[in-house]
Amino acid sequence: MKDWLLYEKECLNAGYKVVCGVDEAGRGPLAGPVCAAAVILREGEIIEGANDSKKLSEKKRENLFEIIKNNALSYGVAFSDEKEIDDLNILNATYLAMKRAVSRLKIKPDIILVDGNRVPDFGIFAKPIIKGDASSMSIACASILAKVTRDRYMKELDKQYPAYGFEKHKGYGTKFHIEKLKKYGYSPIHRKSFLKNIIG
Repeated sequence: MKDWLLYEKECLNAGYKVVCGVDEAGRGPLAGPVCAAAVILREGEIIEGANDSKKLSEKKRENLFEIIKNNALSYGVAFSDEKEIDDLNILNATYLAMKRAVSRLKIKPDIILVDGNRVPDFGIFAKPIIKGDASSMSIACASILAKVTRDRYMKELDKQYPAYGFEKHKGYGTKFHIEKLKKYGYSPIHRKSFLKNIIG
């Protein structure tokens, strides 16, 4: 049976007291922001059913979103918008969102576990964990908060720009979305740097 707290235990055993998990959602879409979340759980806490957000149904993610917010010692969620993505590139914009999410925590962590193979400079020791959203409880919870927050935001943007179908695809490059882009051109919330090979 998988030990969802393996990485958190390693941190605690190494003398760190406050462990934070960080993950993002929305690096790949053609429109909208990238969203990051930071989560600090109580020592030893397992949120039943939490996993990599991509492996969960929308309904399950929505249920877990409220449970995580209610049970976390602290959490922070933040965006980096499409203009920052175009100006900075997606990696640097993702790092900016992660740093913003950590800055919104009410408790300062002394180690940060980040999903992926690289980490931004938080000014706090950080450790990258490949596939961390499927192996660390705090990263999995961050994954869910980031995904649900971004999906909800894209549904709101769908009301402002109904022609593109953001409610369905959340800005990802589906066939439907690309057809609408070719028909209408890009909207103010599209990532222009992502569209060069699609609409020039």
